[in-house]
Amino acid sequence: MCAMRWFFNYLLTESNPDFYVQGEVFDFVILVISTILIAGAGNIINDYFDVKADRINKPHRLIVTKHLKRRWAIVTHWIFNFIAFAIALHLSIKHQSFVYLFIHLLSINLLWFYSMYFKRKFVIGNVIIAGLTGLVPILVAIYFVNVFQLGSNQESWFESLVRIGQDYFAFNPSLQDISQLILNFGFAMGVFAFFTNLAREVIKDAEDVKGDLLLNARTIPIVLGRKKTDTIVSILLLFPALLFGGFIAFSSWLTPIEFIIVFAPIAIAIIFQLITLLVICTGKSEKKYRTANHLLKISMLAGLFTPVYLILI
Repeated sequence: MCAMRWFFNYLLTESNPDFYVQGEVFDFVILVISTILIAGAGNIINDYFDVKADRINKPHRLIVTKHLKRRWAIVTHWIFNFIAFAIALHLSIKHQSFVYLFIHLLSINLLWFYSMYFKRKFVIGNVIIAGLTGLVPILVAIYFVNVFQLGSNQESWFESLVRIGQDYFAFNPSLQDISQLILNFGFAMGVFAFFTNLAREVIKDAEDVKGDLLLNARTIPIVLGRKKTDTIVSILLLFPALLFGGFIAFSSWLTPIEFIIVFAPIAIAIIFQLITLLVICTGKSEKKYRTANHLLKISMLAGLFTPVYLILI
C-alpha cells in the first residue's frame, strides 16, 4: 500500500506540481492502519476456529489457547474491527464516497464467515482470501482517485462510484487521464495478487491436509487428490505468465524488450512462479508444497517492488 502511494503521489505531482490535498497523508495512514487491523482480526478469528487443526499442522505457531485465551481472542477481534469500521466511516464522510464503508464491511464479514464456515468448503474459501488480497491495491487506487477528484473538481459519492466502476473495464495504458491510469494500475496489481494468492492458498491446503481432515474440511486436495490439485495450481501459476506475455505481444507503446525492462519486477515475479510450477510438477514428496509456498512468497515480494521501480526508472 505504501509503495503504491509513493507511485500514485508521483503521478499526481508530475501532472500537477502544485497538487496538494490537506490531510491526505493522515487519511492514507489511517487507511493502512484499518487494513492491517482487519487483516489482524481475520487472522485472530481464523486461529480461534482452527485451534484443533493447528495443533497438528502448525503446533510451533499456535497462539490462541497457548499465548492468548480464547475469550481475549474474540474481544481483540471485535476491537480491531470496530476501530477499522470507525476509520472507514470517517473516510467515507470526508471523501463523500460509500466505497470505504462497503469494502471494509465486506472484508470484515467475509473474513468472519470464511473462518467459521467457508474455509472448510470446496474452492470458495480460497477464492475469498485471494479476492480480499487482490482488493487491497484496488482500494489504494480508489482512494487516490477520490483524492484526485477532491483536488480538482467535486463529485457526489454516487457519481464517483459509478465513474470508478465504468473505468475498471477500460484498460488502455495510452490514456492521459491520470485517474484512469491509477485505476488501471491498481486493477492490474489486484489481478496479479489474486491469482498468486489463489495458487498459494491451494498449496497451503495441500500442506495442511492432516489437520483439515479433523475438521471435516472439503478443501481441493482432500476432495480431488494431490494429482488434480497439482494440475489446478499449475494452471493458476501459468495464468499471470500468459497474461504478461499477452501484454508484451499486443503492446503498441513499447517493444517487447522495453516492456520487460519497464515491468522488470513483474517479470522476476513470474519467473519465480514458473520455478514454483516446475517444483510442483517434478516434486515427488509432500515437502514440495512447502518449497512452493516459499517461492511464491518471493514472487509476491518481487511484485511489490513494481510501484517503487517505476519511479526509479
